[in-house]
Amino acid sequence: MACKSHLFVLSDDVSVIDFRKPKGTWSSKSLGNHVFALSKFETSGLNGILQHSVRFSKGDLNGAESLPNGVHTSLNFEKFEIHHLRMLVKNGELEEGLKFLEHMINKGNIPDVIACTGLIRGFCKVGKTKKATKIMEILEESGAVIDVTSYSVLIGSYCKLGEIEKALRVLDHMCVAPNVFTYDTILRSLCDKGKLKQAMEVLDRQLQSGCYPDVITYTVLIDAACKESGVGEAMNLFDEMRSKGCKPDVVTYNVLIEGICNEGRLNEAIRFLKILPSYGCQPDVISHNIILRSLCSIGRWMDAQKLLANMLRKGCSPSVVTFNILINFLCRKGLLGKALNLLEKLPKHGYTPNSRSYNPLLQGFCNENNIDKAIEYLEKMVSWGCYPNIVTYNILLTALCKDGKVDDAVEILNQLSHKGCTPVLSTYNTVINGLLKAGKIERAVELFKEMCRKGVEPDIITYNTIIDGLLKVGKIKHAGELLKEMCSKGLKPNIVTYTSLIGGLSREGKVHDAIKIFHHLEALGIRSNAFTYNSIMKGLCKAQQTRRAIDFLAHMIAKGCKPTEVTYTILVEGITYEGLGDEGLELLNELYSRGVVKKSLVEKVAGKMKDKTSTSMKTNKFYPTR
Repeated sequence: MACKSHLFVLSDDVSVIDFRKPKGTWSSKSLGNHVFALSKFETSGLNGILQHSVRFSKGDLNGAESLPNGVHTSLNFEKFEIHHLRMLVKNGELEEGLKFLEHMINKGNIPDVIACTGLIRGFCKVGKTKKATKIMEILEESGAVIDVTSYSVLIGSYCKLGEIEKALRVLDHMCVAPNVFTYDTILRSLCDKGKLKQAMEVLDRQLQSGCYPDVITYTVLIDAACKESGVGEAMNLFDEMRSKGCKPDVVTYNVLIEGICNEGRLNEAIRFLKILPSYGCQPDVISHNIILRSLCSIGRWMDAQKLLANMLRKGCSPSVVTFNILINFLCRKGLLGKALNLLEKLPKHGYTPNSRSYNPLLQGFCNENNIDKAIEYLEKMVSWGCYPNIVTYNILLTALCKDGKVDDAVEILNQLSHKGCTPVLSTYNTVINGLLKAGKIERAVELFKEMCRKGVEPDIITYNTIIDGLLKVGKIKHAGELLKEMCSKGLKPNIVTYTSLIGGLSREGKVHDAIKIFHHLEALGIRSNAFTYNSIMKGLCKAQQTRRAIDFLAHMIAKGCKPTEVTYTILVEGITYEGLGDEGLELLNELYSRGVVKKSLVEKVAGKMKDKTSTSMKTNKFYPTR
């Protein structure tokens, strides 16, 4: 049989074989017991991109028609189409798969459940739940038998995106009965969102359907109940769980122990830990760690040591988390020597210290202004195979900026990406603040722009920090532009923002504009703080409007805002500036006699007033312009 065409052959086991014989002929022997047919399939919807051929056994070609040259072709492409759709899904070509599925449906073909389930999973995995839902609707309309897993995947995807209501709608329209996994997915999502009441309604529905919750279901609900309604409500669920024959596991008990600890009932939690074996459950290392952390958080170090000793006596080995809890406690108490001794014991117990083991130590060294020691242990940490995380670097950057070593901080920041540690928002906020405090305004602005370019979105803290820095050097216009940018991003100015604006305007002699903002604050119902009042009073005193400043003091007290020593210092200096130095000192002494200000402040202000009076007589200037 002569054959001058190229034959593209698909075997019965769906593996692709490509036989090409541009010249010569195929013998009947080489064909064996199979007939080769060239199949060419093109659709305008797919732009003619699909061209394949199929290999069928002789038994599959019943009803096939013969072409003039003797080659057979099947009129039924259904087997091929299903295979092609499955291959698209397998290769991750989801969009093409959806188009091909729609083509098949338009031809009146019944959709393949396996391929459609694969498409649903694929689209859900990339967060395209709308398209996954469309495929589910195609399956439902075709009358195909859909398994519960497909529905559970779609429900899980909606829950992951926080669209619980849509997940519940899928649950309502399921063609098959939901299983425990389906309900667990929705219940966990509702509990994570703090919707315990709605979760309990779903639980009732689950029970009525005859699908009984498992230990995971109840543990999730008990955890949510502890956080929202307290341990009392959680214990009711615990009792219900046991009455229905569902045996709690150690995770369930750990949730209850943590709930009791969070309510401050630590002694009760310790008693509960001791009686766990009577419930048929042995406490694990996590059970002990929960109580150990609570004991350390309130400074009960002796009890923490006893608990650790009991834990070891019962054969419950500590974990690296256990050691980290103790190291963290010792470092917070400033007992760095003991913390280091404990760190060195970790390898002896078969554990490798992690970044959470070292971070408290580095923080402790930085708190003692011993940055060199912190850097030394950072290097040791790396040499021992423990790689720092962003928290580690944030500790060092904060300490360096606080110590005025902003250039070193910037250098470390620039190296982070090369160390495989991506800076986060708090990292940039720390360094920007350090640069501004060091007076490096332009560099701070550059870093602000750099973080935006790298896709790190500034928050209200970032904007407040840089706006305040710009205002302190009189760059009101630039600060105003950033304020507009901040508002355009949906970030609302807060009391910190407004206080910075009022302070900046007052320093620049625009106290009336500052007062307008102050009144705007009151209209918004935002309560001003002492910094806000002090800024306006200082601006008024600079403008020789001390009487109005005193009126603001009265307003401040009437609003329940307690004046500070700075408040009185501003007023005394304002009175002196208007030529009433004796009256200013008299007021200061009166304030001292009433215990409002300290003696050290009286002496400091008196000396300052003497110097400024002398200067003002020479230059006719008391307050600086900035």
